[in-house]
Amino acid sequence: MKYLKKTFLIVGIIVIFFVLYFLQINFFSWFNIAGVKPNLFVILILCLGLFAGRNVAITFGFIYGIYLDILTGSQIGIAAIMYAVIGLLGVYFDKNFSKESKITILLMVVGSTFLFETVTYIYTVVRNAIPIQLLGFIKILLIEIIFNVLLTIILYPLIQKSGFFLESTFKKRKFLTRYF
Repeated sequence: MKYLKKTFLIVGIIVIFFVLYFLQINFFSWFNIAGVKPNLFVILILCLGLFAGRNVAITFGFIYGIYLDILTGSQIGIAAIMYAVIGLLGVYFDKNFSKESKITILLMVVGSTFLFETVTYIYTVVRNAIPIQLLGFIKILLIEIIFNVLLTIILYPLIQKSGFFLESTFKKRKFLTRYF
């Protein structure tokens, strides 16, 4: 029964990815801020790291990154590596910070978005030998961070409810067998 539940959740995560992909490509092409769209996948992979655990987050982060790199035609691998790192970062945040606080989740989204976009930008600049446009990058980065934060605030109840459901399914409960 537990494996059936995990299978349905994995299929659900895949469906959520395609829904987010549709929103990212279509909906946010019309509703953007100064031409900047949010990065919904950073939020998804971070939540998988926080609630589903290391194996799920890294696996889905890497697979989704490869898939997005192929679809967008960018350098294959950088998004895969960065989404896997975001998943690992979510696991680190889970062990060291509380998931109960909305402020903490928002700060995690800010940090993850900053890390993803900064490393991706630096990689692109170095790989393509293009000049650094720091002010333009900072403007885009700040708008994307604000966009991701606003979406996280709106989706917070859904993130919490679905996150704890993922956690109850994918993470093993550790019970102390000895006295404190």
